[in-house]
Amino acid sequence: MKTNLYFRRVAVIGAGLTLFRRRMLETPQELAWEAARKALDEAGLELKDIDCVVIGSAPDAFDGVHMKGEYLAHGSGGVRKMVSRVFVGGATGVMVPNTAWYHVASGLCEKVLAVAEEKMSPARPHPQSVFRYIWDPITEKPLNPNLIWIFAMEMHRYMYVNKITKEDIALVSVKNKKNALNNPYAQAAANITVDDVLKSEVLVWPVQLLDTSPVSDGAAAMVIVSEDVARRYTDTPVWIEGVGWTLDNTEWTGRELAYPRYLEHAARMAYKMAGIERPNKEIDVIEPYDPFDYKELHHIEGLMIARRGEAPKLLKEGVFDIDGDIPSSPSGGLLGVGNPIAAAGLMKTISIYWQLKGTAGRMQVKKPVHTGLAQAWGDLMQASTVIVMRN
Repeated sequence: MKTNLYFRRVAVIGAGLTLFRRRMLETPQELAWEAARKALDEAGLELKDIDCVVIGSAPDAFDGVHMKGEYLAHGSGGVRKMVSRVFVGGATGVMVPNTAWYHVASGLCEKVLAVAEEKMSPARPHPQSVFRYIWDPITEKPLNPNLIWIFAMEMHRYMYVNKITKEDIALVSVKNKKNALNNPYAQAAANITVDDVLKSEVLVWPVQLLDTSPVSDGAAAMVIVSEDVARRYTDTPVWIEGVGWTLDNTEWTGRELAYPRYLEHAARMAYKMAGIERPNKEIDVIEPYDPFDYKELHHIEGLMIARRGEAPKLLKEGVFDIDGDIPSSPSGGLLGVGNPIAAAGLMKTISIYWQLKGTAGRMQVKKPVHTGLAQAWGDLMQASTVIVMRN
């Protein structure tokens, strides 16, 4: 294991999730507090013990609340504490623990409560309508695009360049929804077939309904602490060994969409910090970001777990099954658990934490695991965040 002399070791000692559902009755503050309370309980801490709070949430328009960082601080225990809000679109959920890592590794804080929340259901007429304002007013807005429209372009390019079929990609949705049957927080768990995916409603070709993750409300939280604190409170800390992030340029129309270079750069940053040279040999379990089924394969390749265009082949061989060589999305992923945008990536980070701690219950992978990775992706196909953890 690589040791870095320039920052303190950082551990996770507690985590909590709410249910992920299409419409939750709780307010955003209540969702944030429910997840935070669970994380604090596992850690054996109270709010008074926390030094800093990191909050992650997507555009204010989802919750319909201005200055949502300040608003959520009341639900996340951030009153009279130092609070930071981070936002990089869908990549926010992993940027939250990454930011908490910096708070602790730098010596700024000893104990950080990291909370990610999203309540998408209030957006009218549909959460997609929130994104009508993100486009360049000169080069993009006249085309009247939406996010599914551009993701369909990316999916089509990935399929075309690598000669991948819809059947190949649909296997991801089948796998993840099946894995989610073991997850008590999941919104969209199901036993489905490839044929079910191919017969589902076409949204924007080649994206069909069962290729996508559902709109969700939900929250997630972790307690992230220094090594000294971790040793006092638990015998089974899970160490954050590497963090990485990248923000590519906004000109998505000029990038090669068949390969997520933004993720490769983020992964290389995290791998260098963690001392990982051969990710496909050294990482035991992964949670790649899967708002669409093709994105899991796309991201597995960007993480350099598979070579370009080879992730579908490894999927068919069972490499990414829960009993495979490198289990992928044992939680059920966004496709099976749900996609409350900022909370989704932190849910994946928590999944890896549970796997490494051995407390994932029915979601626990079949082989011993010592190194795991979670990853998230957002903005205009340009931002990615990566976290590597070990037990």
